[in-house]
Amino acid sequence: MPKRIPEPTSKPKERCILVGVELAGVNQRLNIEDSLEELTLLAETAGLKVVGKVTQKLDKPNPKTFIGKGKVKELQDLAEEKLVDIVLFDDELSPRHQRELERVFGEHVRVIDRTALILDIFAQHARTREGAFQVELAQYEYRLPRLTRAWTHLARQTGGGGGRAGSVGGVGLRGPGETQLEVDRREIHRRIDTLKKELEKVSAHRERYRARRKKSQIPVVSLVGYTNVGKSTLLNYLSDSKVYVADKLFATLDPTTRRVKLPNKKVVLFTDTVGFIQKLPTTLVAAFRATLDEIVDADLLLHIVDITHPNVREQAKSVFETLKEIGADHIPVVTVLNKIDLLEEPSVARQRLIQFDKAVAISAKTGVGINDLLETIGDELYSTYVQIDMLLPYQEGKTISLIRNYGHVIQEEYVDGGIRLKAKIPGRFAAQIKRYAK
Repeated sequence: MPKRIPEPTSKPKERCILVGVELAGVNQRLNIEDSLEELTLLAETAGLKVVGKVTQKLDKPNPKTFIGKGKVKELQDLAEEKLVDIVLFDDELSPRHQRELERVFGEHVRVIDRTALILDIFAQHARTREGAFQVELAQYEYRLPRLTRAWTHLARQTGGGGGRAGSVGGVGLRGPGETQLEVDRREIHRRIDTLKKELEKVSAHRERYRARRKKSQIPVVSLVGYTNVGKSTLLNYLSDSKVYVADKLFATLDPTTRRVKLPNKKVVLFTDTVGFIQKLPTTLVAAFRATLDEIVDADLLLHIVDITHPNVREQAKSVFETLKEIGADHIPVVTVLNKIDLLEEPSVARQRLIQFDKAVAISAKTGVGINDLLETIGDELYSTYVQIDMLLPYQEGKTISLIRNYGHVIQEEYVDGGIRLKAKIPGRFAAQIKRYAK
């Protein structure tokens, strides 16, 4: 009797080849090798197995296939040799590039780009209803201009187990002369409208929550940084909580807020948000607007960096670019150099401290440096307040609300011509209202 072969315990990982392009005159944050190394981590996070890498230097992208004709042939041969399921580009492909490349590789090899991969990872890691809505919206807005007949009934998947936006059921009857493609487009537009309305409700709820939080006058500190630098680990240590932590990119997406008592006995709210990355898809930034507003409303930002990473400076620049994009670049920042427990030579930490303003070196894993960090946070929140004494016209309701929401009102008096306010406010607001000073 023939020996029975046991069933595999898990589905084999899809095999992929990475494609990186270095364009002349384009200032890329990471060099092509480091960028592909990061793409490898993204691919592994999505459950893919990287079996090859192809790079090319170009003056400008090929209008049809992004890479040159000879490189396309090389890629085809390598894909056949390595039994590849996916060809993954490090740059976002235009709809035309994607269509042409899909035609070249045929139906058995999928062509996706970095944006589609990140969207897939976000889809895998979204654990709340809000997060699922945000990712689904970003996926549909990315896919809409890329719809082809190959996406019939929206069933086409675009990542390693991805496509959480999925197929839309109940398409209904087509009108006279309508193609399936037109039906799909109409259904996607309808779903996008629905998702935006749902997220508007979420945004309104968050705004009411933030208004109550401001009224309590408890300062808010937002943890920001590149993905996988230890933000959630730090929040867990500070608050003795159990936020999900994993050594992978984008392990947590949904914002988490915890109360922490500083050495000066003051209570502060610490909020952990989604990690950043170079080439963060604009569709994701837009879809996660309500979540990212948690950062915009903070009194202080803790910029967590991985001191052991060889591209720490480039990662930091990517974070500041994203902060500027979402309108949070005016908020005071304390830089937290994390993972010093992994350094063989402590002098590296001292050297890096000099490179950043207001920097503290810590280990979120072991607790080294945490007391120094909490002291620095207390100083920034309570030592940078300025006292004001001013008369504000009644029509300056927005400025009055700003003082009430962000400051500590000492005295408030209604007089002829306006409201007289004595208060302590964060220094960053002083310039905005100095014209009303007595």
